[in-house]
Amino acid sequence: MQHKNRLRPFFENITFEREDNELILNFGPQHPSSHGQLRLMLHLQQEQIVKAHPDVGYLHRGMEKMAENMIYNEFLPTTDRMDYIASSSNNYGFALAVEKLIGLEVPRRAKVIRMMLLEVNRLMSHLFWLATTALDVGAMTVFLYGFREREYLMDLLEDYCGARLTHSAIRIGGVPLDLPDNFIADLKKFLDKLPANIKDYEDLLDTNRIWQMRMEDVGVISKEMALSWGCTGPMLRASGVKWDIRKEEPYELYDEVEFDIPWSDKGDNYARYKLYMAEMRESAKILYQVLDMYKDTSPELMAHAPKYISAPKIDIMTQNYSLMQHFVLVTQGMRPPVGEVYVPTAPSFWHTGVLTDLLPGHYIPDVVSIIGTTNIVFGEVDR
Repeated sequence: MQHKNRLRPFFENITFEREDNELILNFGPQHPSSHGQLRLMLHLQQEQIVKAHPDVGYLHRGMEKMAENMIYNEFLPTTDRMDYIASSSNNYGFALAVEKLIGLEVPRRAKVIRMMLLEVNRLMSHLFWLATTALDVGAMTVFLYGFREREYLMDLLEDYCGARLTHSAIRIGGVPLDLPDNFIADLKKFLDKLPANIKDYEDLLDTNRIWQMRMEDVGVISKEMALSWGCTGPMLRASGVKWDIRKEEPYELYDEVEFDIPWSDKGDNYARYKLYMAEMRESAKILYQVLDMYKDTSPELMAHAPKYISAPKIDIMTQNYSLMQHFVLVTQGMRPPVGEVYVPTAPSFWHTGVLTDLLPGHYIPDVVSIIGTTNIVFGEVDR
């Protein structure tokens, strides 16, 4: 793989050797904007960064090892704790991998509900990103506004499944519950207000002098760098690659809905910020269409599947790329299959690695805004 050797600074090539007039500064893991689990060793000349070594391992929970002693249904709640800000996408990625393994066809209503959960969780994740990144840069009002809207969506998901952050609301074969009576009306009420709310965020930030100084022409990721490091999402699309897996390899019913792919060729912090704003508008567009689909579906929610899965013993049974994760299932031919689950290419891992190439040439204050726009979540970095 092109970027394999570039991961070596993570673990093997971390040294404290420095040139004359260089200072080594530990940025994190206690620093608030380093998310509590990232340590950056920055080599400085004055306040300019000349080398950057990301050091991870402060939240290691051994999830793949835990999976060796679980059947697949037992492991599903653990996927919530990877990218815990967008837990439904992890639930879905793992469930879809198992469904491919055993050849399950999910009922249409379950697909519709899954898409609702995925897009609502995408909005929650983007609002959380906006609120915390704005706070890191000093915009307290946007933090309060973003959490206000996110709280409404968390209440919606609590109405559906009883949980607010780690949902386990998507199951292998479908979903466990139909929508509660108030869900559609409450979601439409939120979506009707969302454009005005996004405009409020943009009015506060787009032309704010401090926001522009901290974001424009800072943290520029070229198209080549983004592809080399395996960047995904806004990190990739802001660097000139108009690629969205929902369009390129559609799953569930994404091939039946209309939406655009926001992208930019500027590659800086500001471009990534604008993409997050645009993607929230596209998620709202998708949700309106999915809500209309729901009315025309039969009430079936779960596929018929055997209680235990008997699979032949081969090396790689199936693999699935989801919105947030890449799951590979390995079975040992047991009944039930007690195999292994690998999550080898979590996006936040690569987005942490790119800091090695991205930070040199910038200054200490830039580190905060750059980490913010990478949107790294350490639950999927240190598994």
